[in-house]
This record gives sequence, structure tokens and C-alpha cells, in this order.
Amino acid sequence: MPRSQRNDNFIDKTFTIVADILLQIIPMASGEKEAFTYYRDAQSEGEYAEALQNYYEAMRLEIDPYDRSYILYNIGLIHTSNGEHTKALEYYFQALERNPSLPQALNNTALICHYVRLSENFSKLTYPDRGEQAIRQGDPEIAEAWFDQAAEYWKQAIALAPSNYIEAQNWLKITGRFGE
Repeated sequence: MPRSQRNDNFIDKTFTIVADILLQIIPMASGEKEAFTYYRDAQSEGEYAEALQNYYEAMRLEIDPYDRSYILYNIGLIHTSNGEHTKALEYYFQALERNPSLPQALNNTALICHYVRLSENFSKLTYPDRGEQAIRQGDPEIAEAWFDQAAEYWKQAIALAPSNYIEAQNWLKITGRFGE
């Protein structure tokens, strides 16, 4: 089924139309146009497996580090949605290497640290475990260490986007981590 028939909602259709117009009027090299096409298709289709393939193809074609950071961030989003938190962190960190001013990647990294217990070097999940569960299971030190790590990422995100992440700001204030 063509992409245009799969976009059921107004926002998806609008995004696709605007992206198609921009693709036609903005001067760019053919490789950049092709990368943007894959990026646009990944954004608008809503199929995770297909979107990942489109993002990987966009990464192969895109050379601008700033644009690559957003592609990497979006790959991280898909892995987060699929519960693959270790992979998501890898992509968020790669996005931040290319664009340190990406508060949404910092926010999502903080969320993972806050809600998922990871091994110390972020390379493997030891087992999924909520910080709150760690406290209930009598492991407050481990929970606090992950909460502290989450706080550091949230503080960086908030410094970049002070009017965003209100819930994180409230959590930082309530837990006494905002001024640290």
C-alpha cells in the first residue's frame, strides 16, 4: 500500500505534504535529498521495523553531523518504544556526541536511568527493575545511584530547555537534587 494511503491522521498527512514541498524547493545535493526522503518516510509511516530500515538508510546517506544526530535520536526512540533500553542508550549517546544540545536525548537517557536498572557501563541490562521497586526490595543505595544519574541528565536537559521537562524539574526539587 502506498505511503499516502497509510497516513490516516491529519498530522501525518500534513508532515508528509510539507516535507515533500520542502524537498522540492530547498536546494540540496541529490544524496541529501535521498537521505531526507528516507528520514521523512521513517517519520510518517509508523511501522517500527520499516522505520528502522529507513533510518539506517538515511544514516548511510546523510553526512551532516547535526542531521545525523536527529536520525540517531529517532532510532533511539524506536528502541525505547520496543523496550530495548540498552540499544536506545547507545543511540542517544551517539546523537549527543554529534549534537550536545539535544535536550530530548538527555531527557530520554534520564528516563531510562530513572526507571530501568542497567549495568554500570550501560552495555547490558542486568534485569529490568524500577527504581521504586529497588527501594521496595530493600536496595535503596542502587536506586539512589540511578536516581542521581538521572538527575544529572535531567539537569543538562533543563539547562538547554528551561521551559521543558516540568515533571523532571518538580522531581528534582522534591528530591533535593535540583540545586546540587
